[in-house]
Amino acid sequence: MNNANPEVDAFFSHAKKWREEMELLRRIVLDCQLTEELKWRQPCYTYQGSNVVIISGFKEYCLLNFIKGALLKDEHGITNRIGEHTQAARQIRFTNVRQITEMEALLKAYLFEAIEVEKAGLKVVLKKTEEFSVPEEFSTKLAGMPALKTAFEALTPGRQRAYLLHFSAPKQSKTRDARIENCLQQILHGKGLND
Repeated sequence: MNNANPEVDAFFSHAKKWREEMELLRRIVLDCQLTEELKWRQPCYTYQGSNVVIISGFKEYCLLNFIKGALLKDEHGITNRIGEHTQAARQIRFTNVRQITEMEALLKAYLFEAIEVEKAGLKVVLKKTEEFSVPEEFSTKLAGMPALKTAFEALTPGRQRAYLLHFSAPKQSKTRDARIENCLQQILHGKGLND
């Protein structure tokens, strides 16, 4: 692995779970001539400075997370959305070395397709913040508190989307109201949901 990054070596040497699986994924990814970096405390692989794929380990599985996975053809149906609201990324999950070994050629094909996406300069068309639904309870609060409306509109689009998704998730109105009330001061102080 000529193009291995020493920072990523340290990441793998400290991995307590999925180490063998993630090291195999690493070898496969590096075989595709991507640049290895450590970003967000995870091994991230780039093509000419653009993020292509991340290797991660979780409790139940390890994975390859394709940053612009929504643009992959996925003819074999092996990628998954990370969550219901995920727009761009797609992941392939693994639970053992044999699974990765059997899929090696297919994984390389997906990696090379992801590199072609970067070479072509393709972008995922993301849903705009104004396309997300605003819960009635939050609309009412915004109409009644001009300072809140101003503060919310001053937030970055990503922070606005995070709040809208958070407020919209509960089925009951009283729960939506409670979430909104809990976040008012944070919004008024220009903070995002997770700041």
